[in-house]
Amino acid sequence: MRVAIADDSTLFREGLAMLLASAGVEVTAQASEPRGILAHLKDAQLTDTQPDVVILDMRMPPTFTDEGLVCAELIRTQHPAVGVLVLSTYSDVHYAVRLLGDGRGGMGYLLKDRVADLNGLLDGVRRIAAGRLVVDEDIIAGLLAHRRRAEALDRLTERERAVMREMAEGRSNAGIAGKLHLAPKTVENHVASVFSKLGMPASGDDNRRVLAVLAWLRSAGDTASTAAPGGSSSR
Repeated sequence: MRVAIADDSTLFREGLAMLLASAGVEVTAQASEPRGILAHLKDAQLTDTQPDVVILDMRMPPTFTDEGLVCAELIRTQHPAVGVLVLSTYSDVHYAVRLLGDGRGGMGYLLKDRVADLNGLLDGVRRIAAGRLVVDEDIIAGLLAHRRRAEALDRLTERERAVMREMAEGRSNAGIAGKLHLAPKTVENHVASVFSKLGMPASGDDNRRVLAVLAWLRSAGDTASTAAPGGSSSR
C-alpha cells in the first residue's frame, strides 16, 4: 500500500512516515502544505504510481483554517481513485459533514491521537483504500451530543448505540459482530432496530449506512462543532 502525507509539522509528519514504513507501507511523498501534495499526485499520475491514500492535516499554511479539507475536495475531483484521510487535533462536526456528506467512499476523518494506535490507524487507512468511509468515534459522539432531537437517541439501547458507532466507522455487520463479540444475526437485528427507531431505511451498503447516520445526525440543522480546549481553534 502506498501513502502520501501532508502536514506542516515536520516532527509529526516524519514520525508518521516512520510508523507507516515500519508497518510495510510505502510513503511516496511528504509535504508541508497542500500545494506540494497536489503536485506529487499530478506527477505520480503520469507514471501510474499514485498513492492509495493521502493523509492530510486539517489546518495547514497559508491560513491554517480548512486547507486540508479544501485539498481533500480537490483530490476527490482531480484524482478520484485516491483515498483521503484527514487528521485533526480536535473534532469538528461541520467539517465532518462537509468532508463525508456526499456519501462517496474512500474518505476518512480521524483525530490525531489515533496515530498513537498504529494498528487502528492502519485499519482506517486500509478501509479508506478499499473505498470505505471512516469516521472517528469522538466525532460521532460530538454529532450525537449536539443534535437537537435527543429524544430519538433516548429510544436507543446502549447496545444499539454501540452498534451505530461501529456502523458509522464503516464496519460491516460482520465487522461489528467481531468488534462487539456478538452473533451476526444479533447485529442484524440491532441494525434493523436502529434504523427503525430513527425512521431511516436499512441498507446493506457500508457507505450508504455511514451516509444515513450522518444525514440523520445533521437533520436537526444545528449541529455545533465540538469546542477545542480553552477556546482555541481546531487543527
